[in-house]
Amino acid sequence: MTLTVIFAILFYLATALFSIGIIRKIVIYSKTPQPLKIPTTPAPTTKAGVVWRLTKEVTVFQSLFKANKWIWVFGWLFHVGLLLVLLRHLRYFTEPVWFWVNWLQPFGKYAGFAMVAGLLGLWARRFLVDRIRYISSPSDHLMLLLLIAIGSSGLVMTFVSHTDIVALKSFVMGMLYFDLQMLPSTVALLIHLALVIVLMVIFPISKLLHAPGVFFSPTRNQVDDVREHRHVSGWSAKP
Repeated sequence: MTLTVIFAILFYLATALFSIGIIRKIVIYSKTPQPLKIPTTPAPTTKAGVVWRLTKEVTVFQSLFKANKWIWVFGWLFHVGLLLVLLRHLRYFTEPVWFWVNWLQPFGKYAGFAMVAGLLGLWARRFLVDRIRYISSPSDHLMLLLLIAIGSSGLVMTFVSHTDIVALKSFVMGMLYFDLQMLPSTVALLIHLALVIVLMVIFPISKLLHAPGVFFSPTRNQVDDVREHRHVSGWSAKP
């Protein structure tokens, strides 16, 4: 029961830090001045075009595809694998489990391999590409190592050292309703959960904030209409 209480407290704290940190950053992003019109050309000339451009950026990573095909392959593998894995994890947070989550189970089960493969490719690039190795900091390597460890420990639980998923779901649902249930004490599960907690805590202060940040990038979210309208930043506009 001691482990259950410790992990429950840690998850509550990590969730609070994660949520507050993300909201704070989004508020900062939204208030950051954009004094110039700097959309990357060719840029859309309408708001609908901006929405379409951002949609392509967050779904198929259009600009990355144009810049470097190898990085695009590894990046897309990781993000799509991560999405399927996260959707599969919804079964622990819902009762009854939504039908489409059940339908995704086989895909999410093996998507973990794609996720880890993509991360390994992105990490290898930081060693093998000279210019990337030069600008890579220790935090870049540690973040990739953390994500790889989370994905690998999840695969171990799925294919090597199975855990009691019924008891695990009871623990998760109990946390949601503030009714703690016993957490399974398998080593792989405890390692996996501990790593997830670490990720949640450091996410709001890491480079992983490009996830919400892409929507606030002036090179992507601005309309190319400088010939039709004068751009005036909010902080410089007259009251």
